[in-house]
Amino acid sequence: MKIEIIFQDDDLIIINKPAGALVIPERFQPDDTSLNKVLEALLQHRVWVVHRLDRDTSGVVCFAKNEKTHKYLSALFQEREVSKTYLALAVGRPSIEEGSINKPIMEHPVIKGKMVTNAKGKPSLTDYKVVQQWALYSLIELQLHTGRTHQIRVHLQALGNPVVCDDVYGDGKPFLLSNIKKKFKLSKQEEEERPLLNRLALHAYQLQFKKEDGTPINAVAPLPKDMAACINQLNKWSK
Repeated sequence: MKIEIIFQDDDLIIINKPAGALVIPERFQPDDTSLNKVLEALLQHRVWVVHRLDRDTSGVVCFAKNEKTHKYLSALFQEREVSKTYLALAVGRPSIEEGSINKPIMEHPVIKGKMVTNAKGKPSLTDYKVVQQWALYSLIELQLHTGRTHQIRVHLQALGNPVVCDDVYGDGKPFLLSNIKKKFKLSKQEEEERPLLNRLALHAYQLQFKKEDGTPINAVAPLPKDMAACINQLNKWSK
């Protein structure tokens, strides 16, 4: 696995997580290719997981290099003193282009692994702003003020604009050029259309916090190539 390091010092390392990679091994499936194991092999010493991203979500992830930093950063995340900004390519156009989604979230009463908005859930707050929009899609910037499981995905579903390719909270359909380009034709070499994107279109764009000594950290991960390609094509063909 190729690891793109955004920042590192003696206390922490911040990377740009590729989509599809696990931050830590799944409970019953030990995996030496999870990011914490890959980093430990790369650095030749232990790293501590501070926070996680879903497997299909790309972007900024921070690991601690020692127990003291792990304890400090864990408290920082717990006390919501970390600024977390995401970018999502969403289906449709929100009726209100900027606002907050303040809806409690809880586990689905029947479907394991799925979350729902419900008054009995834990308080959950997401600020959002439409950065760019087209006929059928929107690029939305989101800032998390709480850290619930699948929070962005659940809140965008509640807004009526699920994340593209989300097979749990949306229709799961891939992003196809034929959806936005009129008179689309396959090339003679292709039997079927290849999706521009077929994974969750969600990216952890920016992480901001202060180290224990007061040093400001501002880690930014540019959009990955697959999401950037979709936006390029939307700018080219969508009206």
